[in-house]
Amino acid sequence: MSTTARDTAEATTDLMRAVLALAADLDLTSLLERFVEASTELTGARYGAINILDEHGASRTFVQSGVDPMVMDRLGHAPHAVGVLGQIPDHGVLRLRDLTEHPAYQGLPAGHPPMGPFLGTAVRVVGETYGYLYLAEKDGGFSPDDEAVVGALGAAAAVAIQNAELYAVERRRENWLTAGQRITTMILEGADQEDVLTTIAATARRIDGADTAVLAFPGVDDRLVMEIVDGHAADELIGLVQVPGSRSVEVFASGEGDTVPSSVTAQHPLPPMRQFGPALYVPLRTEGQTVGVLILLRRKGAKPFTPSDLALSQTFAAQAALAVVLAEAREAQDAAALHGERARIARDLHDLAIQQLFAAGMQLESARQSSGAGVLPPAVTGMIDGALESVDSTVRQIRVIVRALDTDDATPPLVERLRREVDHAGVLFGFAPTLRVVLDGNQLAGAHHEHGDVDRIDQALGLARADHVVAVVREGLTNAARHARCEAACVRLDVRTGPDGYVTVEVEDDGVGLGEAGDRRSGTRNLASRAREAGGDFTMGTPPSGRGTLLCWTSPLG
Repeated sequence: MSTTARDTAEATTDLMRAVLALAADLDLTSLLERFVEASTELTGARYGAINILDEHGASRTFVQSGVDPMVMDRLGHAPHAVGVLGQIPDHGVLRLRDLTEHPAYQGLPAGHPPMGPFLGTAVRVVGETYGYLYLAEKDGGFSPDDEAVVGALGAAAAVAIQNAELYAVERRRENWLTAGQRITTMILEGADQEDVLTTIAATARRIDGADTAVLAFPGVDDRLVMEIVDGHAADELIGLVQVPGSRSVEVFASGEGDTVPSSVTAQHPLPPMRQFGPALYVPLRTEGQTVGVLILLRRKGAKPFTPSDLALSQTFAAQAALAVVLAEAREAQDAAALHGERARIARDLHDLAIQQLFAAGMQLESARQSSGAGVLPPAVTGMIDGALESVDSTVRQIRVIVRALDTDDATPPLVERLRREVDHAGVLFGFAPTLRVVLDGNQLAGAHHEHGDVDRIDQALGLARADHVVAVVREGLTNAARHARCEAACVRLDVRTGPDGYVTVEVEDDGVGLGEAGDRRSGTRNLASRAREAGGDFTMGTPPSGRGTLLCWTSPLG
């Protein structure tokens, strides 16, 4: 065999070996490294790289061989599709004797190694340009044989890349299914709703390679609010109210998921969202109903989300929707059980306690009448009179309690609604917050109050303003429970009737204060909006004690 034939046979063997090595690699990062190394070895190039670009022609994945990593760090970023690199055709190759002689040459960055001979070609996968291969600096320049080698390697790499991506999709599908099973188990075991949702966000971010995951739900006024945030910029995003026309609102309304490129996110109406690049929006749907939106975000320059990302995440999003619905059903069941228990207590109080007090009162009355005949000393008669008054007062108090316990849940008094919010918040805090109600300068005593005072508060505020007050207390307590890390919390309702009447709601905690949470606490924008709608004001600051946070919401009653 001649030397030329032997060299040709060895080159063919090397090429086949490289092709087989590419076909056997299912890890995309390793595959790209193998492809670049094989391209430089088989062509004799000193430098080689594959550059995968985003929709703007900016590099999002760059794998190179030959340039010292320290030099790459000093260069700052991978090359974009400008100058000569922007002239590489989608079909065929660009082969140059000297890179610097091309009309589109714009120079090299400071510190970049000199490059003369150049060979560039597009790597196409399933008919689309996937990336570009750059080869440079070969003694004597590149030849047509090098073009053939690169073409064969590119074809093999395209098949291998497609297989690697299919394998990655299957791996992610398996990960989504496993994660869905975990969420289902948490739901069936009765895990806390927020724990389940936090796990959903963290899992979605990890599996889909996102930098941030968000779960947005309708607030008390049906506007979407970012309630659960996991990952980068969580403090900036939590509590953001989505504006009409934003993609999350559109996805919630249509029930159809969507992927968004960096160019769209850069124009987002909410400034904190503009720091991200590709985004994916998935509706949380169950039984034809949308209950929220899962949002996955990647930083600028990252790989865009694909239709397969959207399809794979939708099944998992259904698990999140199920968690929300089941939690609401469990809450409704608990409320029904509570209502039944309250009705039973009211019945027992009416049928047993009041009857026994009546019997005791009749005995005391009989004893007082006996004292009229001089049987009992005057001091004892006075004690009997006091006891009778106490019995009468107790009967009135029990009747107030019975009315409150037996009130229709659709329209309970404001004081009762606030008491329920405080009770529910105790589960989040791990302790019971306090409730203080003041009407015209007089504090209403006890957990239940005189029926007349409760009615006066409802009449002074009206239903719409009472709904605002409940929403303020709910969001204030929720914020404190999530962010304040406090040991005590207090809700104060101050109502002043008359021509210059007003209502003031305060939620105070002794937690970490505004230094860490600031005005980024979830729902504060809602509270300010509610204050404007009610013609009032909203502030959040440090209480006189110097520790914790004081939320103050006020509205005139005129």
